Amino acid sequence: MEEIKGFSNKIIEINLTDKSWSVSEASIEDRKMFLGGKGLGMKLLYDRLKPGVDPLGEDNILIIMPGVVTGTGAPCSGRFEAISKSPLTGIIATASCGGPFGIQLKTAGYGGLVIRGKSKDKCVVWFDHNTVEFRDATDLWGLDTVETQERVLNSSKTESKKEATLAIGPAGENLVRFANISSGHRFLGRGGLGAVMGSKNLKAVVAKGSHYKIVPAEPEKFQKVKKKATQFIKNDAVTISLGKFGTATNVKFVNKEKMLPVWNYSFGDHEHAFRISGEMIKEKHDTKVHTCKPCSIMCGHKGTFNGKESPVPEYETLTLLGSNLGVFDTNAISRFNDICNKAGMDTISAGGTLGWVMEAVEKGLVSPDLFVSSKNSKPNELSANENSSDDLDKTQSGTRKYSLMFGSINGIEEALESIAKGEGFGKEMGLGSRALSHKYGGKGFAIQVKGLEMAGYDPRGSYGQGLAYSVANRGACHLSAFLVSFEVLLGLLKPDTARSKPEFVKFVEDLTCSVNALQTCQFTMYAYTLQPMLTKYTPKFILKNMMLWLPEVAMTLFDFSIYPDLFSSITGIKMSSKEFLKSGERIHVLERYMNTREGIRGRDDVLPDRMLMETIVRDKKRRIVPLKEMLAKYYKLRGYNEDGIPIDKLLKKLKIPSQPSYSV
Repeated sequence: MEEIKGFSNKIIEINLTDKSWSVSEASIEDRKMFLGGKGLGMKLLYDRLKPGVDPLGEDNILIIMPGVVTGTGAPCSGRFEAISKSPLTGIIATASCGGPFGIQLKTAGYGGLVIRGKSKDKCVVWFDHNTVEFRDATDLWGLDTVETQERVLNSSKTESKKEATLAIGPAGENLVRFANISSGHRFLGRGGLGAVMGSKNLKAVVAKGSHYKIVPAEPEKFQKVKKKATQFIKNDAVTISLGKFGTATNVKFVNKEKMLPVWNYSFGDHEHAFRISGEMIKEKHDTKVHTCKPCSIMCGHKGTFNGKESPVPEYETLTLLGSNLGVFDTNAISRFNDICNKAGMDTISAGGTLGWVMEAVEKGLVSPDLFVSSKNSKPNELSANENSSDDLDKTQSGTRKYSLMFGSINGIEEALESIAKGEGFGKEMGLGSRALSHKYGGKGFAIQVKGLEMAGYDPRGSYGQGLAYSVANRGACHLSAFLVSFEVLLGLLKPDTARSKPEFVKFVEDLTCSVNALQTCQFTMYAYTLQPMLTKYTPKFILKNMMLWLPEVAMTLFDFSIYPDLFSSITGIKMSSKEFLKSGERIHVLERYMNTREGIRGRDDVLPDRMLMETIVRDKKRRIVPLKEMLAKYYKLRGYNEDGIPIDKLLKKLKIPSQPSYSV
């Protein structure tokens, strides 16, 4: 087996229109400035994608990028990133995944994959270190994500362990705007990237790797950093809890702080929330590890649901397809999760959209008569349960009616299936809550920002998270800057004040972008920043006061040097913590600049009216998010003008060219 020392700058570029392919090379300068993963992928897209293209048109581009740590054996190093223009939001979409595709792409010798054009016929693309094949996918069209991956890999003449697949299900084929892409049992979840593949008639991409072995440029230094990183993860209370209970460990503290989405974010807590908590799920469903590979945190789990082994729904799924709809039955939520996973749909946007629909029905904006699904369509085995059929009304026209209301599981499975199939009103629901509210009214309770449905943390209990949602580049995303961790989980930053929130949102955004460019799990941020001695042994009351009153000083106490040390030991390129954070700022600002070229302005950095004008039911503090006073300071710190556009001085400082090269 040949070796690649550190990284490959070779980018495989595939054109589906004329079935051609070529190999280009990213520059060393871009590698230093944008690191890899999300960062280098963003720069590649900037140099190739002209503003204004139709996200579902032939000219849109899909880029898949492994990170520097991918394939090295570093902790949590199996991740990769996708970057494109989103059909849900109309702006740049990014998504990170822990499936096996990234490692196979990298060990095939490539530092990135660029997919252009549109195939005339339904196709699957296969590639290895020196060949590309375009195969017919007619017999795969209509299959779910599990069936597709099994069928594709079973057709291989080699060991399937050397191959990994990106695949879409019916939702991607039917251009559901929040369709996702599967890799193994993990997903590129947000922004509708599955619909981008579907619009290109691309059912799957298969990478055959294991031709190259990835070795660090400085092996001794790498082993020392790896050992230190692993120890930090083992000792950190947050990562330990994630390992025990998965992301559902968050349910208890979010419910306690009245931040749990209940009934489309009308309530912030519920007496039955314990039923969907990680602790209860572990006890009730006999869970065990089912995670990304390689992983040191082990937050992914599987257990026995509905009499069979299934993935434990993530926190976001438990809340958006659970409490948000008034459902606290984990077996039912598991069925919803399985439908979405097989169809290839983002559970956050699906749940957020259904939450809007249920409220719109209550308010008389949407007629219950719209909820009709095909009676004669292929039944989904997950729908065959006694609870979901009680309210079904079979009609004489080959269809059946279903109802949607808060607190009832009836009709939810049928709604999800109708979305995936593009049937009836399901086709409209597949456009997302923003599009629905523009047509039917109810914009104030469409819980989305920039078209992306909000994650499962109500910002009225975490003002910094409210600012982070409003300015996040891809929409209402908690992974752009997870201020909930400082404000609620760790108790280090007073949640219901605007003070110091702009500073910490910017800081966490920059660090997160760098981590996503390194392309390791964001959960490592807890261990890698809290376990170093300076942070760990600073008395909590001192750290809290410094973070509130002297945020710039407090930031210097957070030692994240383990990240640039990983980058340096793998690549041989010297990288300080300051340079690492500057790369994150560069990546974030570039993404913002690309969005402003698509029309994004300050008017789009908002929150739903519900968060700005209504208090949470039963919240004695009667909190609403003071967004306006935080936003102005954030723009100033960022170097944006009053309309939220990066100024030329900032672009020059970060060495971002104001005019991309538009590479062919």
